[in-house]
Amino acid sequence: MISKTAEYALRAIACMGGQVDCPLSANLLAEQTQVPRRYLTRVLQDLCAAGLVQSRPGPGGGYELVKPPEALTILDVINTVDPIERIKQCPLGLKTHTELCPLHAELDKAYAATEKAFASVTIKELINSTSPIIPLCDSMKS
Repeated sequence: MISKTAEYALRAIACMGGQVDCPLSANLLAEQTQVPRRYLTRVLQDLCAAGLVQSRPGPGGGYELVKPPEALTILDVINTVDPIERIKQCPLGLKTHTELCPLHAELDKAYAATEKAFASVTIKELINSTSPIIPLCDSMKS
């Protein structure tokens, strides 16, 4: 349903959100999120350009969130890198379809529900989930 780019952006944001006030290098982010470094670098550039992430150069530098995790939603991240496209007019360009046909109206309702669901979950909620599965980790490190 969401693109690989949006998935990778969410992984990176969740990883940074779990380590606030601690810039993470692109190498460390790539390792922890299991995203190819070259691809991740492009995603991080998009997140920086949108103002969700900032980068600090030099030793001790890296990438970090600009906003706190409780102020960012899944939808914020997705809309930054690859927004969900809503259907506003007939995708086939049919002149007789002055409104959405039943098929496209139902598809758009599903997209609207998805947007609403993604907008209702913050990155902090993902990180602080009560699930025994820790985001982005295979197992607890001792």
